[in-house]
Order: sequence, then structure tokens, then C-alpha cells
Amino acid sequence: MLTESISPAISLTDIQAARERLQSSIYYSPCPHSQMLSDLTGRAIFLKLENLQMTGSFKERGALNRIALLTPEQAARGVIAASAGNHAQGVAHHATRRGIRSLIVMPQQTPLVKVTATRNFGAEVVLYGANYDEAFAEAMRLRKSTGMNFIHAFDDAAVMAGQGTIGLELMEQVPDLQAVVVPIGGGGLIGGIACAIKEACARASRPEIRIVGVQTARLPSMAMAVEEHGPVTLDPATTIADGIAVRRAGDVTFPVVDRYVDEIVTVDEDEIASAILVLLEREKTLAEGAGAAALAALLQRRTTLIPEGARTAVLVCGGNIDVTLLSRIIERGLVQDGRLIRLRIHLLDKPGALAELTRLIAAHRANIVDTLHNRAYYGVNLGDTVIDITMETRGREQVAELLAALTAEGYKHSRVL
Repeated sequence: MLTESISPAISLTDIQAARERLQSSIYYSPCPHSQMLSDLTGRAIFLKLENLQMTGSFKERGALNRIALLTPEQAARGVIAASAGNHAQGVAHHATRRGIRSLIVMPQQTPLVKVTATRNFGAEVVLYGANYDEAFAEAMRLRKSTGMNFIHAFDDAAVMAGQGTIGLELMEQVPDLQAVVVPIGGGGLIGGIACAIKEACARASRPEIRIVGVQTARLPSMAMAVEEHGPVTLDPATTIADGIAVRRAGDVTFPVVDRYVDEIVTVDEDEIASAILVLLEREKTLAEGAGAAALAALLQRRTTLIPEGARTAVLVCGGNIDVTLLSRIIERGLVQDGRLIRLRIHLLDKPGALAELTRLIAAHRANIVDTLHNRAYYGVNLGDTVIDITMETRGREQVAELLAALTAEGYKHSRVL
């Protein structure tokens, strides 16, 4: 933790001023209680649905606060930003609403849904580089050649103060709030929220509210910064949580996070994907990878800092997910839950053999969705065949019953993963 002599980049006063600027333009997103998720996690869960913002993400709060602070001369020169998607849309939307030109540099791998949305909000989009860092470097070059004002995605005090307005809302929306779980990329979101909540509690002599941050295990840049007592640059990595895929924690955000955040934990790709599916199926809420990371940490019991039953706000910070990625996540989730299974079954290559097998499968109420015969591979004996069958089931219990029945009937079988 930082010493008291070091002054943080923002204060509660900055965040309260940001709220005054934003309140007529930013949606006061709901924070409903979820009994289903409370039962699954052992805490009283309240979901802060920032995925319902106009641009599908919390990012427009910080973008608008920075834009609102531009002088007329600065606004006339326009704004430029580098972003994987959500910050881009926030800058584009609010710059366009104020008649300000915006230029956004996005990595070439940015999901099409985010590129299209950014252009639809009125920005000129340049696709450059394999990741955020390369896009950032190009934006810096364009900034010099155009004279436009750069709006950082997270490492800016005004941007962080804008994100911190969420913290003020949480304290109003969740009576007796005890903990907040927030995804971390560069630290702007959690830094602003943590500052707002910790300072507001101190001023009002309220009980402490614990702040837990969550990063993808593939890019734990802020966790490493805390461990090393300063930002470090990690090697590039890909993740489905592209909204928090930041290789280096912010120089402005790090001291705020180090001062106010109580714990940082990590989750892996499968855990994030599972949380996306839980939100979609159980809560009818669409979240992108970064938006589901906070819930993933609670579902996987990553933190012991938050006591059982604690009233806990969980940030669903964005919902801009590519539909092709979503379809793969759904399919993979069904496989993990045992509701979609592929079996490799050996049987005699004779008339009626397949019919006998399918009758057994039908008797156990599994639904065949795909089949593939093979006579030349997998060590198949002459006169035999192997068939891969993909089936829909009700879950692991039904799968166990089906496998037992196949074994009892003498079928040699294995699961294909």
C-alpha cells in the first residue's frame, strides 16, 4: 500500500464533479438483486448492469467526462483514441453528440461488432496493429501529425473520475453494501470506483466496503504491478476478455489501485466463458468476456476476502460480444455441462447395427445431432466400423446412464473431447 504522503490522482470531489457533468447524458444503470447467483456464490449478489449503457459499456462515462473538460479550442481540433472497442464507442458517441470530430485507432483483430458500432456512432476508424499497444503507438503518431486531443482509455485522471461515478451509484442502490467486485484492465474502472467508495465511507464514518479486482490470468498486469510495486509490461497474449487485455497497468491508475483496492484475483478463459453462459442462461443478461470476469471470480470462489452472505455488487461492465464468439462459448459450455456430448462407438459393420445403436440412444432420451462413420482410422478391425455421435442430453446424470447402458450392451465406447 502507498504511504499517506503520496497524493492520489483523483479524489471524491473529482468524482462528485464528474457526476454533475454526466448525469443528464449517462444512464443510471440498474443494480438488481439476483437470488440465483446468490445461491451459486454464497453471497448476496447485486448485478450492476453497465452493459445496458447506450454504447454497451461503462466506458462512455470516462470518455464523456474527459470530453466535457475540453476547452472550445481543444474541441475544435477534435479527439483521437486507441481502443479495443468499448472506449472507442464511448468517445465516438459523445464526441459526435457535441459536434466534435473523432478518430479511433483499433487493433486489426477487434470484433466486427465493435468496429461497426464505432463507425455508426460517427467516428473515423483506423484498423492498425495486432493488439492494443500497437494501436496505441499509431494513435500517438497520428496525434502528433493531426494536433487532435488524445483521450486515453484508462490512464487519465478525468477518465478515471468518470468511471468512479459508478461507485457513488452503488452506494445508493445497495443498502448496507459490503463488497464490490470489479474487472481490471488498465485500472481506470476499479481505481475510480474504489476511490469513490473508500473516501465516501471514510467521510461518513461508514463500515468498510471491500474492493476486489479481477483480471484474466493471461494478462494480470495490475496484479503484477502491485507485486512489483510499479507497472511492468507483460508479453502479448490473447483472451476472450479483450476489454481488459492490457499488457501494462496505467501509471496514473496504479497508485490509486494500490491505495484503495483490497485484493486482486485472476480467472482463466474457461471460467470466464462459463460465467458468460451463466449470465445468459440464468439471468438473461448478455456480457462480453471482460463483463463476466467479476462474476467468474465469485463462481470459482477465488476470493476469501468477502465473507459468506456479504452484500456484494458485481460489475457487468460490458456486453459488446461478437456473435460468432458467443456461439462458440455456448457450445463449449454445453459440452462442459454434459448437455452436449460426442461419443466414439465401435460396432459391427453389418445391416441393422446402426439402427440397434440408435434405438438404445433413443430409449435413454438423448437427441442425436451429428454422426460420422469411419472404417479406416482409430485402429478399426476389418468388418467393424467406428461412429462418432454428437448428442444433446439433459446433463451429466443422463450421460452416465447412457454410458452404463452402452457398456451393458457390449459396445466399446469413449468420449471425444
